[in-house]
Amino acid sequence: MQDRATATATPNINARIASRVRALRSDLGMTLDALAAKCDVSRSMISLVERGESSPTAVVLEKIASGLGVSLAALFDDSSAAANPVSRRDDRTPWRDPHSGYVRRNISPANFPSPIQIVEVVLPAGARVAYETGARDVSMHQQIWVQSGSIEVTLGSVTYRLSDDDCLAMQLNEPTAFRNRTRKPSRYIVIVATDRSPASRRRK
Repeated sequence: MQDRATATATPNINARIASRVRALRSDLGMTLDALAAKCDVSRSMISLVERGESSPTAVVLEKIASGLGVSLAALFDDSSAAANPVSRRDDRTPWRDPHSGYVRRNISPANFPSPIQIVEVVLPAGARVAYETGARDVSMHQQIWVQSGSIEVTLGSVTYRLSDDDCLAMQLNEPTAFRNRTRKPSRYIVIVATDRSPASRRRK
């Protein structure tokens, strides 16, 4: 069951996601058809997301983000907010995945020109989220730092079991799944670094 704060925030953050996807696609000069072909999400679904008429899952949003060449966290930034090096607690809007029930909040300042983004995630007891995207146009590295509870992270065919204060480093270049097999929610911090340098693209 959704807590009241998250339920209230959902319509606003869906509108934020809609605006963000439209802006990123426009900046790339990409049509709906081109984005659909690149990210393996239907044109109609992307259109619904851009109009704020859908509550897309984390898996769908991750595919769209990959097609746009950005991290999933980038879709939750407020496009209208002025760049500010400080992020305040009250400015962080939680978003709940309608499929798994996991809740995420962007911790990093919105729109600040940095290759690093920090996200807090709470994965409910028994929940699993599987991202299908593999190789990307830009190089992205991610670290998972568990704050409480335990999770399993599967990267390709390898599974890592993480508990309190464990940290896992990975490159986002193959399908990744997160699972909480316990009876309690698990909370972890995700640190994402995006490398857009020509050298990183040559290394692929």
